[in-house]
Amino acid sequence: MLDRAFGSESDVHERALTRLAGGIANRGYQCGMLWGATLAVGAEAGRRCDEPSEAIGLALAATGQVVASFEGRSQTVDCRDITGRNLGTVRGLAGLMFDTLRRGMDQSRCFVLAEDWTSEAIDAATEGLAAVPDHQRAPRSCASEVVAKMGGTDQEAVMVAGFGGGLGLRGGGCGALAAAIWMKGLRWCRAHPGKSPSPWTNTGDKRTLAVFSEATGDEFSCQKICGRTFDGVDDHAEFIEAGGCRALIDALAES
Repeated sequence: MLDRAFGSESDVHERALTRLAGGIANRGYQCGMLWGATLAVGAEAGRRCDEPSEAIGLALAATGQVVASFEGRSQTVDCRDITGRNLGTVRGLAGLMFDTLRRGMDQSRCFVLAEDWTSEAIDAATEGLAAVPDHQRAPRSCASEVVAKMGGTDQEAVMVAGFGGGLGLRGGGCGALAAAIWMKGLRWCRAHPGKSPSPWTNTGDKRTLAVFSEATGDEFSCQKICGRTFDGVDDHAEFIEAGGCRALIDALAES
């Protein structure tokens, strides 16, 4: 929705988001709408800034506003809370499908949320992208680091910048993991033109998830993995510069 609002659609990059649906490969973390909106914010930040690092900072800050807008509307950012289902199981997926069929698509909670939030998301993103940058350091994002190490372009690294710090520095599900899954999806989509991976498609991200779980003890929360939260773009940049999450970033990139 945001990519269309900004007049910038990219089919293959959007299709690669499929495996982030259900809250990071159906794990129930941040809603897929947020990953999609954040990718659009990053793409727009890249068009507005001359330097990739400046675009990363803009995307991180603007994403924080988009996430706050979503949480204000839904009272949560997590898929499991919105759907009331564990989409990591066949039973959970079937239950969600049954709920949707029983109520009708136009009464599905996800559909209603998307309808209600769209204009608010556009407003939040527009405001965030128009804000004057408030940082002293060269901005960095853990998610962008992963994409760059996996061979992504500068543009693609900027597109995922807002994933950083648990999506817009909010401390939720790991943005570096989401970036690695997205890159695996991007490779798969390029190898399968016009197709999107299903919840059961192995784009290579099963290996990524296994590596991540081993490295973090199956902990997905950015705040718990890092043992801290981030006050802003500078705080996150300083953390990355000091080697924060370096081993995890490298492991994900090599997965």
